[in-house]
Amino acid sequence: MKTFLIFLFSFFYLSSFANVGVGEINSVKNLLANSGDIPDTSVINKLNKLAEDYFRINPDSCYYYGNKTIQLSKQINYSAGIAGGLLQVGHVKYFKGRSEEAKLDFDKAIAIYKKLNNKKGLAACYVLYGRMYNLLAKYTLALYYLNQAQQLNIQIDNQLGLTDTYKNIGIVYYSEGIIPKALDFYYKGLFIALKNHYKALSSEIYNDLGVILQSTEVYPNALEYFNKAITISSQINDEQVIGTVNENIGEILLAEGKYADAITHLKTALITARKQDDKDGLGSIYTDLGLCYGHLNNIKAATNYLDTSLQIAGNYKFVNNQANAVIGLATVYNLQKDYASAYKYAMQGHQYALKLGDLSVRAKSAMQLNETLAGLGNFAQAYKYLVEYVDLKNQLKSDESIQKLTSYNFELNFAAKEYREQQQQQEKDLLYKQKLHNQRLLNTIFVIIIIGMIGTVVVYYNQKRKQQKINLMLEEKNNEVLSQKENIDEQAYKLNELNVLKDRLISVLAHDLRAPLSTLRGLFSLLQDDTITHQELVEMIPNVLKKLEYTSDFLDTLLFWINSQMENFDSSVKSFSIKDIVEYEMENYQEQATLKGITLIDSVPDSTMASADPNSIRIVIRNLITNAIKFSGEEDTIEVAASTNDEMIEIKVKDTGTGIPPEKLKKLFKSKVDSSTGTNQESGTGMGLLFCKDLVEKCNGKIWVTSEEDVGSEFSFTVPAYID
Repeated sequence: MKTFLIFLFSFFYLSSFANVGVGEINSVKNLLANSGDIPDTSVINKLNKLAEDYFRINPDSCYYYGNKTIQLSKQINYSAGIAGGLLQVGHVKYFKGRSEEAKLDFDKAIAIYKKLNNKKGLAACYVLYGRMYNLLAKYTLALYYLNQAQQLNIQIDNQLGLTDTYKNIGIVYYSEGIIPKALDFYYKGLFIALKNHYKALSSEIYNDLGVILQSTEVYPNALEYFNKAITISSQINDEQVIGTVNENIGEILLAEGKYADAITHLKTALITARKQDDKDGLGSIYTDLGLCYGHLNNIKAATNYLDTSLQIAGNYKFVNNQANAVIGLATVYNLQKDYASAYKYAMQGHQYALKLGDLSVRAKSAMQLNETLAGLGNFAQAYKYLVEYVDLKNQLKSDESIQKLTSYNFELNFAAKEYREQQQQQEKDLLYKQKLHNQRLLNTIFVIIIIGMIGTVVVYYNQKRKQQKINLMLEEKNNEVLSQKENIDEQAYKLNELNVLKDRLISVLAHDLRAPLSTLRGLFSLLQDDTITHQELVEMIPNVLKKLEYTSDFLDTLLFWINSQMENFDSSVKSFSIKDIVEYEMENYQEQATLKGITLIDSVPDSTMASADPNSIRIVIRNLITNAIKFSGEEDTIEVAASTNDEMIEIKVKDTGTGIPPEKLKKLFKSKVDSSTGTNQESGTGMGLLFCKDLVEKCNGKIWVTSEEDVGSEFSFTVPAYID
């Protein structure tokens, strides 16, 4: 069983890993590359941070950048940088089992931090010292250094460091078999971690609590804590925690006799341990795999795994792994009824267990000695160890431990509930402020639109008055310029066309601006009635900006259409993709359709290329889609399709909406019609289809419609196909 004290990582890494990504690491690398021959302290500090962040990703890279920090710091005599580099290098050394070398680095770093009176750095050194000595089963020294770290973190109010210290003190007490004290410190750390959103530390402590429940054989509750740990770790992509939790879950499955499932989890954990070159983790996982294969009667695989684990533990003096490995070998030989071989390993395991003090390890040792001695016929001694086993199990399941678990869980649930309520109130306050801001923004938008429309009306009115004056002058001069009547008639016709153009412009503004405005109005309605959360609001803001950008683009398109009425239209003909235009328009009207419960379907082939004026076709497709949305409702569909026949492309906009009455169907494309209100009481000008007809014909195409009331409508038009 593997707890998180066992040299997993330094708390410096915990404070940064959840917030640092590959981009930030690359930025530090670039800064180092461009810093010149003599770096400044800011470069060294960032390089030290880079080493911390790399520890869990790749300890070898952490070691490299830690040494690089020391080298650069010595060039400019930067003591704090040297101490930070020593801390990272020492961390990797004891992680890889080089404890004596790590001790020298830590001692140098401590001397520097004391000289600088850097209490945070000192606390970090003491925490790593505590972890290293716990790994070596020197619990008195481990607690000595961790208690110093605790005092320093309290003095400087370092909540992150204090949380990590509490967690590690708890692990030492667990290793000593003092479960109630371990629980006290675990929960102290967990309360602070949850309060301050320390996700990495929260996941570790949940894992440690699961380990305690696992040792008491309360497996469902242990799995609950392990699942909490794995959920949080997945959110921050913490592979090492995920690997450790998978190992612990594998041990539960092993205890429950689900050996195949246990092997699956253990091999998942093994991938991470090998990637990190985690010697302690490898030894622990090899022991568990050996036990699985032993129970599956694959003795060769079992002994290979256990012998490898024992060899690693011996090389690096990992007493906990040595104990578990020899107990594992005793277990496998007992399963084979080879009690003579089992006895040797069972006695070794018992000696290691007494040195460790871990109740769980001692219990496993006593059980194997009981089975071994019973198999050898020494029933008196076997009974003695059976009694010891029962006593140890009772200590693991002591009333005090169970009561503390229950009490702390109650406090934790209460604190979590109180925190959620505070968060909800903060979110409400923030949402209220955001509503006020959005309302002001909405008001500003409407004011701008109204001013624009008033300006348009003023321009139209002035132009109308000028036209009236011109007509009056023409009438007065009619008798005098009778010889020029033909030219005057032609000018009068052009002026009349100009009036019609102006009328159409106003109608288009009223007709085609309504759709984007309705979309914006619908969006802000969601904000006013609390339909969306603050997070959803933040996600929608880019869409709001996109709609505003689209409205501006629409006005530019209208200006182009007006110019096309006055200038040579052939100059704007080009090849373009019908698919791109349909996708663009559907994307901009998706929200409006969704609000009405309408499904938009794009069936236009990617290869459909037309040769015409793209902006004119865009206006036609937009009008047909908005009309279809207007006269469709809940569960209706609108499909845009296209097909190529000879040298023409036929584009269809088909809906399952209300359809068009026969009397109105006859008037479409012929004259201005009275616009019916839509399914949500939307209004219109009745001019949109006339503009569509005008634009399609200017592109050398035709437009027509088929419709049936209560069934739907299908608008079709043609444009010339692009021929390569």
